[in-house]
Amino acid sequence: MNTPQDSSLGREVAYPSQYDPTLLFPIPRRAAREEIGVDEANLPFVGHDRWHAYELSWLDQRGKPRVAVATISVPCTSPSLIESKSFKLYLNSLNSTRFDDDEQARQRMAGDLSACAGAVVNVVFGVPLLVETAEGESLDGLDLAIECYGPPAPEYLSANPGQVVTETLSSALLKSNCPVTGQPDWASVSVRYRGPRIDREGLLRYLISYREHAEFHEQCVERIFNEVTLRCQPEWLEVEARYTRRGGLDINPWRASAGIEQPARTVRDLRQ
Repeated sequence: MNTPQDSSLGREVAYPSQYDPTLLFPIPRRAAREEIGVDEANLPFVGHDRWHAYELSWLDQRGKPRVAVATISVPCTSPSLIESKSFKLYLNSLNSTRFDDDEQARQRMAGDLSACAGAVVNVVFGVPLLVETAEGESLDGLDLAIECYGPPAPEYLSANPGQVVTETLSSALLKSNCPVTGQPDWASVSVRYRGPRIDREGLLRYLISYREHAEFHEQCVERIFNEVTLRCQPEWLEVEARYTRRGGLDINPWRASAGIEQPARTVRDLRQ
């Protein structure tokens, strides 16, 4: 069974001393998508899960260590997402592995990650150097009384059909929890759209309602995309969350309406 409970999450695990691609643990996307009414065969969005790996090393053929950072992009059309703790353990298993050159190491990673996700995963050595806050107008200064911290409350979402706008709204207040360990996952999120003007207070209350919600990062972003689409009826929509780093890895799920091009550049949030 490929459920979070079957993975290394929440268990004491010895760090690997030898290369072992079987450490990678896939989590099928289907169940979480069915829960929010998304048909795997007809996804209402395009997107990817972009990882940045900051703790990456291997040996050259003479035993001298090599170090790198990497950007890894997993397409949202892949049958499975890659469970984060297994990803960290896999990267650690490369520490004592010898490769002919950097390109062989990159290709090995790309092959192993693609096999886990069930689709072609792109691996590039190097991460964005640019650091900036989330784009758009921040909602975090709104003076609100908050009562709901979970489960996610889409009833807060609404839009004014008499006003059609193109805008980007952002918040650094998104927090959810790991569905197995209960550890907090912190993120900044941006919502870019064209359509009826979204009620800002309602959107912020909705995002804060994830605070005690237990779900993987990728699933949270898909839920946000789906519920904003259903409740606010935008002409098009783009949602990106930049989660803070844990164990040398951060993840940045991005989902957008069909036809929206992926960001021309990748950036890191100030908290990453």
